Amino acid sequence: MIKRRDWAKYFFLSIAGLFTFNKKAFIAPAYATDKRHNQARLLTQRGKNFFDEGRAVEALQDWEEATKIYRQIHYQEGVTGSLINQNYALQALGLNRRACTTLLQALKLDTDADICAIPSEQSTASTTELLTKAIDQQKSTPLNLLAWHNLADVLRLIGKLDESKIVLAKILSTAKNISSADHSRILLSLGNTENSFYKQARDNYSSIEESAFKKEASFLVQKKALESLDIYQQINNSSTTSQEVKLQSQLQHLNLLLDFQEWLTIEVRLGKTNLATVRASITEQIQPVVDLVLKNSSIFSQLPASQSVYAKLNFANSLNQISDQQLRSVAIGYAKSALRTAQSTNNHRLKSESFGTLGKLNPKESQTYFEQALSQAQSVRASDIAYQWQQELGKLYQKQKRTKAALQAYGAAIENITQVRKNLLPNNANLQFSFQEKVEPIYREYMRLLLASPNPDLERVIQTNERLHIAQLENFLQCGNLDIIPLNEVKNLPTAPTVVHIIDLDESVEVILQLPNGSLHSHSVDSRLVKTNVDNLLEILQSLRLSSTAEIDILSFPRSLYDLLIAPIKKYLPSSGTLVFTLDTSFQSLPIGLLHDGNDYLFKYCSIAQTLGSRVRQPKLLLKEQLRALIGGLSEINPSLRTLNVLENMKALPKVKEEIEYVKQQTSSSKVLLNEKFTGQALGQQLSSFNFPIVHLTTHAQFSSEAKRTMFFTWDKAINALEFYSLLKFSARSNEDGIELLVLSACQTAKGNKRSALGIAGVAAQAGARSTVATLWKVDADSTALLMEQFYKNLKNGVPKAEALRQAQLNLISDSRYSTLIFGQDLFLLADGCKILLNLLLAAL
Repeated sequence: MIKRRDWAKYFFLSIAGLFTFNKKAFIAPAYATDKRHNQARLLTQRGKNFFDEGRAVEALQDWEEATKIYRQIHYQEGVTGSLINQNYALQALGLNRRACTTLLQALKLDTDADICAIPSEQSTASTTELLTKAIDQQKSTPLNLLAWHNLADVLRLIGKLDESKIVLAKILSTAKNISSADHSRILLSLGNTENSFYKQARDNYSSIEESAFKKEASFLVQKKALESLDIYQQINNSSTTSQEVKLQSQLQHLNLLLDFQEWLTIEVRLGKTNLATVRASITEQIQPVVDLVLKNSSIFSQLPASQSVYAKLNFANSLNQISDQQLRSVAIGYAKSALRTAQSTNNHRLKSESFGTLGKLNPKESQTYFEQALSQAQSVRASDIAYQWQQELGKLYQKQKRTKAALQAYGAAIENITQVRKNLLPNNANLQFSFQEKVEPIYREYMRLLLASPNPDLERVIQTNERLHIAQLENFLQCGNLDIIPLNEVKNLPTAPTVVHIIDLDESVEVILQLPNGSLHSHSVDSRLVKTNVDNLLEILQSLRLSSTAEIDILSFPRSLYDLLIAPIKKYLPSSGTLVFTLDTSFQSLPIGLLHDGNDYLFKYCSIAQTLGSRVRQPKLLLKEQLRALIGGLSEINPSLRTLNVLENMKALPKVKEEIEYVKQQTSSSKVLLNEKFTGQALGQQLSSFNFPIVHLTTHAQFSSEAKRTMFFTWDKAINALEFYSLLKFSARSNEDGIELLVLSACQTAKGNKRSALGIAGVAAQAGARSTVATLWKVDADSTALLMEQFYKNLKNGVPKAEALRQAQLNLISDSRYSTLIFGQDLFLLADGCKILLNLLLAAL
């Protein structure tokens, strides 16, 4: 999750603007003299005192009570101010979406609107218009300005960066008689939003493998970092900015400089020598900002206690990143000062954060400090910070060869992450932007430790791996409420499935076979051997030279992978039935059925399904009368779509008409949206108005590990994974059974990457689909149309989905037109030099 310095920064940002505004927001008007007014005013002041001490729960309770009183006496200004106060407490508790809806109440905006919902391009367009109109229509009073400013900050914290920036820019340009102090605070928030844009771009950059996108993403990382740094510099140079706001700006400025320097250093080491000059410039700016903070150090003691603690810890953690022993000593001094302040308030969260920071700064005493930090966090059940110290202790115990203690620490950390994940992921954009870097290692290190034991607990490894996969998908979707169940609880299955777990643990790849009778078998493989063969195979499959590549030149890689992964467990595999694979992100684009034992391909022996783990949505057998489908597709290309860069090689798909006709013939009561009728609006209307167990889309598409780059194309627009959620959420409300089968029979417009399957899974989860069939790379339209015809015929005859698809594939490769240079896997075809990879995700059993 978030390192100590990030959490301090997060909290410090969440209360930006509080220093001066609080006098207006926290104190009721002087003329409020009657008993009820005075009662509300006393509650407001007591809440402020609690808040300054870091006691956000008590502060929230007082401010909620004050709000009730103001409502009862019909004092609107008091209601608005108290709601703004509640927002501060909710932010401090990490409940940012609730803070967002509270601010909507303060501004008299519709709390059912998409303003505080999961971000998507569609909601961005509608909420931007709504917010802009609302700002124009409301009076530019100090209280309204404060509410809008706070709303912009909360929108940033929940990841709605575009909306945050628009609100800030709008109030800066339209607010009348805005004071220089207010202007500086709003400008600081704008710098923080640009900072979050940088973090988002940096995180996206790390997972992108497509070369065209990589270059674009690198430019965006630099652009956003420099724009944020420029704003911080403006604030620091301003003669009218208060010292408190300057301190906030300097702390964020320093954090960003250090983070950007680290990113640039990694890129230069990877051969991006053109960035060396930028890195040198950024490095030169670090010490001057440190000097400014030290010069401004008296301001730390002037802040309320909780703010002072987090500000000091923020600075201490930044100094700890600089290789300078003298600055390390300064950092320790600030951390100890923060601890003294925390102890004076007896706030357990503040003490936990302070002890934890000291643990990172004092290697010789780190265990004692981390144990104290953990004790303080556990005393108030603060799981959101406890897991961080458990992770640190796990690392220490490993170094001390205390394996049992390390296992307990990592296991407890994961339990705490699981407990708080549903609140943290959708509420904390900083966590979303750093998930792969900060959260995944905890799971993987725990699995490594488990497997290093003489008698490894394989069941625990499987459980940990599935938790990681679910957390990855929830992070991708920015949600924490996936409706999934264990595979062994899936109903209507003749037998429990056989599951093969392939787990990437950096230096090794662990293969665990889980049999229906509950027995487990495992073996380890050198990850370099596996990844080399995977990379070589994927490179060929995505190559433009694939059509001229002989089968024998391809076979060496799937044969090697079979020998490495499958051969050691072959004797335990069933002779028929369905084989379920859970593949780690490094291997999710691997056509597993293409693995070859020297005689034939794996898919020839059994049906193959792929899931995110041993937990899936409850699948159902599609009955003949349930084969009602919404069918959408493009056989032509709308010229307006060619303006999108991704569509450079897009061509018309005349065979789409044939495929749609095949699907229509094999289904009942189907609705067809073709070409100009297949618009984003029409798709949304059909999904929200009618119950379709099957949604079949045949069009150009692109799948990526980045949600915004995972998209399919309608006649008038590209719809990405997040926008798909907006189209489908009303369908979920009107259709209790949900979508049983989602088919994305798409012609891929760009190469996939190793994490592209996460994008497909994201679309499937957004759709609420129990089973999904999707193309991952470029496909041959002729063979796809025939494959789909036979697939639906099999479904009509009552064949389970995975077997229906396998039989359709076997039928296709028996056709003489597709018998040359064809490699069939569970869902993989190579036909006339064109390729199709269909991944059956989320247990289409």
